[in-house]
Amino acid sequence: MLELLPPSFGRVLQDVRAGWDKILFNCVTGPGVGAIQISSLAFADHAPLPRRYTADGPGDFPPLSWFGVPASATSTLLIVEDADSPTPQPLMLAAIGSINPKVCAVDCGPIVCTTLGAQCRQLLKWAPPDPPPGHGVHRYAFQVFALNVTLPPNTIRRDKIIRAIRETSVASGLVVGTYERSTSVQEPLTPALLNA
Repeated sequence: MLELLPPSFGRVLQDVRAGWDKILFNCVTGPGVGAIQISSLAFADHAPLPRRYTADGPGDFPPLSWFGVPASATSTLLIVEDADSPTPQPLMLAAIGSINPKVCAVDCGPIVCTTLGAQCRQLLKWAPPDPPPGHGVHRYAFQVFALNVTLPPNTIRRDKIIRAIRETSVASGLVVGTYERSTSVQEPLTPALLNA
């Protein structure tokens, strides 16, 4: 959707970014919380996401695997946020809760929950990275939180998720993928495109 915006729009908002310090991992991780190691076969930490996993491609969820979930965890929570969205808070691109703590991987595909088992709850459906053209590089934080509770299905508001993680997290981890939308193929935004 945002690919229709002219690059000048993104350049005007170049300095308007939610901020790395506001991603959930940085808001709720404190002393005494264990470390979960996360990796992906699709991208290295802080390296570009292949187009396949963005709104400029099929928009598949990238494969992820993790280890280090403590035995005391009763569920895990997977959150993806855009730290550089031109919004007051990072834009949440996916939230999947009630993942069995023994499950430690997600296969690539358009629907995340199909590989996470019957217990998981898709709190927020996957929206692939879709940065404004001309806005520069965006950092996408793929975060896993091990909890000592199972979140209720209506936990979708950011403030409720932050509170739940602060009160029940026993371990957390993240891996970061980046993406910048090319400005070389953009067409000017015309009234016809606005009404499409």
